[in-house]
Amino acid sequence: MTASPTKVALLFGGRSGEHEVSVRSAVSVAQGLAPGHAVLPVFIDREGTWRLQDGSAPRPQGGEPVFLVPSPADGGRIRRMADASVVAAPDVYFPVLHGTYGEDGTVQGLLELAGVPYVGSGVAASAAGMDKELMKALFAQSGLPQVAYRVLRRGEPLPDLGALGLPLFVKPANLGSSVGVSKVKRAADLSAALEVAFHYDRKVVVETGIDAREIELAVLGNDAPEASLPGEIVPDREFYDYDSKYSADSKTELRIPAPLDEAARSAAQALAVRAFRAVDAAGYARVDFFLERSSGRIVLNEINTIPGFTSISMFPKLWEATGIAYGDLLSRLIRLGLARHRERAHLSTHRPD
Repeated sequence: MTASPTKVALLFGGRSGEHEVSVRSAVSVAQGLAPGHAVLPVFIDREGTWRLQDGSAPRPQGGEPVFLVPSPADGGRIRRMADASVVAAPDVYFPVLHGTYGEDGTVQGLLELAGVPYVGSGVAASAAGMDKELMKALFAQSGLPQVAYRVLRRGEPLPDLGALGLPLFVKPANLGSSVGVSKVKRAADLSAALEVAFHYDRKVVVETGIDAREIELAVLGNDAPEASLPGEIVPDREFYDYDSKYSADSKTELRIPAPLDEAARSAAQALAVRAFRAVDAAGYARVDFFLERSSGRIVLNEINTIPGFTSISMFPKLWEATGIAYGDLLSRLIRLGLARHRERAHLSTHRPD
């Protein structure tokens, strides 16, 4: 008797500045999951409404309004908003939600309350991976090398940032895909850069800019994570901004594997696994580094707990170069999510008698 295909609820879109990127990722993931899985596209619109779409191909709009009951007793069923009737019963949820209200632990919290298996990191790791202030604090606690930085909050007096030097990078603390990021070369331009970043978040990270190569690694696993071969981003402009990442006209070059000597490769892989463990990530993540040109030192930039999954994204390309094809990678992520759910299901939530 042939086993039924695993039903995967693919969550995408979302209330984020990375909404469009999420849609692109979901299209690629759905295609990769098609063999051996039944994909249920759940589009989350910009207002936060969940919409179950017909067929298996994610679309950037439309679908029937649905909801998930935050109780294990309901078994993770997807219900119609109109009458609460059951419309689908997924075996596992796969959030492909980049940025706020998806990658930051909010959706993971709902999935935990519902008691359903899902792909990727849990609440704490997702929140820490999204909030650059928390992320950097955990990296520092683990002794991981980073550039000098300061965290600013809206309404606070602007501190003296002279010790950071120039150039500076100004970033919203809770966003990705380089949305709201500016490179500041002159002190006179700092205020404008802060205004842009504060448009997206109440907290902003200001960090020292160094002359460096951009190195990225992919990590896969739960309690025994492994790192891929490193890749290198060679941006087609001054830094790797949103258009450089996603524009159809981008001339950005991805070098996979990155041209590194054995010592640098091994060091980057070890640091990637340490960063993954530092935030207690699970399933998968992409870890980004700077390789300083003048000194050869490797410093950690950030971890992305739901990295891009488009056809041109680094995470799947890195694993392909390491020996895991796109479809096999997605299947492994599903298995890791199910395994983590089984493990958590055996944990006690009651005090012993």
